[in-house]
Amino acid sequence: MNGASPPKFHQGPKVGYKKIALQIMQKKITSALISVFYKDGLENIIQLLHQLGVTIYSTGGTQQFIEALQVPCTGVETLTHYPSILGGRVKTLHPSVFGGILGRKDNVVDKQEMQQYNIPAFDLVIVDLYPFEETVKSTNDENLIIEKI
Repeated sequence: MNGASPPKFHQGPKVGYKKIALQIMQKKITSALISVFYKDGLENIIQLLHQLGVTIYSTGGTQQFIEALQVPCTGVETLTHYPSILGGRVKTLHPSVFGGILGRKDNVVDKQEMQQYNIPAFDLVIVDLYPFEETVKSTNDENLIIEKI
């Protein structure tokens, strides 16, 4: 390489509340899937979504965070009819979740299949990654490292 520094990875969630708020106001958001490791800045977004009547779906710790704010939240298990398994590592890997993310609202067949299988369309998805790089720097414990993949 030319001696340039490698790109910096996101060191934590600085959820762009204002940016998301603008997107929400420009587009009709009826449902959101939220599953994050870092909760920084999330409260404002949750409150805004709630004020706008958005149905919020979530998992594990994020769901607990949202419910602690006294905001209604539907567990992803309600969609999948399957519990979080393998120590919480498998929650959203299911057609009812991915179909809601990938379904095309302008595609008649997608819409029919989503209705047939009772898959909600997610208008907004807020996710982040586990702190893998931080974990690798802080430990040699292979089990801890694998948990952050």
